Amino acid sequence: MYNIKMDMIQTVGLAVIILIVGRLLRKKVKIFEIYCIPSPVIGGFLFAIFNLVLRQTNLIIFEFDNTLQSFFMTLFFTSIGFNASWRLLKVGGKKVVLFLILAIVLVILQNIMALGVGILSGVDPLVALLTGSTAMTGGHGTAAAMAPIVEEMGHTGAKSVAIAAATFGLIAGSSIGGPLANGLIRRKKIEVIVEKIDDEKIKNDEFLFDNDVKKLDGENFAKAFFLILLSMFIGSYVSAYLNQFLNFPSYIGPMIVAAVLRNISDSTNKFDLHYEEIHILEDVSLNLFLGMAMISLKLWELGNVAGQLALLLIAQVVLAYLFIYFVTFRVMGSNYDAAVLSAGHAGFGLGATPNGIANMQSVCDRYKYSHIAFFVMPIVGALFIDFFNVAIISGFFSFLAR
Repeated sequence: MYNIKMDMIQTVGLAVIILIVGRLLRKKVKIFEIYCIPSPVIGGFLFAIFNLVLRQTNLIIFEFDNTLQSFFMTLFFTSIGFNASWRLLKVGGKKVVLFLILAIVLVILQNIMALGVGILSGVDPLVALLTGSTAMTGGHGTAAAMAPIVEEMGHTGAKSVAIAAATFGLIAGSSIGGPLANGLIRRKKIEVIVEKIDDEKIKNDEFLFDNDVKKLDGENFAKAFFLILLSMFIGSYVSAYLNQFLNFPSYIGPMIVAAVLRNISDSTNKFDLHYEEIHILEDVSLNLFLGMAMISLKLWELGNVAGQLALLLIAQVVLAYLFIYFVTFRVMGSNYDAAVLSAGHAGFGLGATPNGIANMQSVCDRYKYSHIAFFVMPIVGALFIDFFNVAIISGFFSFLAR
């Protein structure tokens, strides 16, 4: 058997190659677009299958240096911290706050469900927890970040479980969202009337509501990148302090520092954090760290837990469906806008924000455009829920690791 060892430069280079392959396939294969499967996941799964075949036939074993994976992971979650704006949450109004609370409650229930079903089916609690909000609400990014922590505790196969769960969540969330909303509208005989949104909210100067095309320049990119690195530097000491009390992931400190800087900027308006550039750096770092996580995926470790994993994932879909049908819809107003939001909640509660938006678009294409739904869901799904989800997951993991 031939052993191929790749250093950190070669590892990130291979990750870029599978990312490019994934993007090309996503354009060519319609089903990948329908379910909003990320490009690194498409290319990464193909490489993982190729790697599995080479290993099982005793031809080649790959070894990767994942030093840069940890760096890009921290950079990604630090960028998320800059989304946690208290002022933006207030601008969104009551419906945004309500929807965020619902999303947080579902996050907590997803983790409780994962632990409960995991215990009943004989799965280690730490591994089972990876099928909760880590993979469902968190998606591939959070799944790929949390799994190595579990593997370091001696649980082999944790990454494969987490990535498989996140992929299942994307497909499930996209599959049930539209039918769920359509069922609500038809069974409850909801009149298709939409609530108009307050134009003053759209005029706010936040990046989310500003549709003007901005010119990006190198200096602003440098400032944004340096700001993220500075937050990572200070945050590393915050993480070290917090870990004296509970075992948090290393990126928690940088996320907190970034959130503090964001809110200082919002309240003083004395310095620009260059949000546009930060969003781009967030996307780039996510793709690179997820690509590196995917190429090191060990599919052969899934065989021992396949049946139990299926049970855990089915339980998550049932939980999300029931919660959204009976709770989200009612709390958000039991009207047409609430039905569209329910479709969106199914999308990002089991998959990712693009899945939620795609779900809502499919419902609106059949009935009528919902201004409220397309205002509320992206704020919660794209800006706030990841911050709260990671904090909650970290709390669960810290409790179990004690």
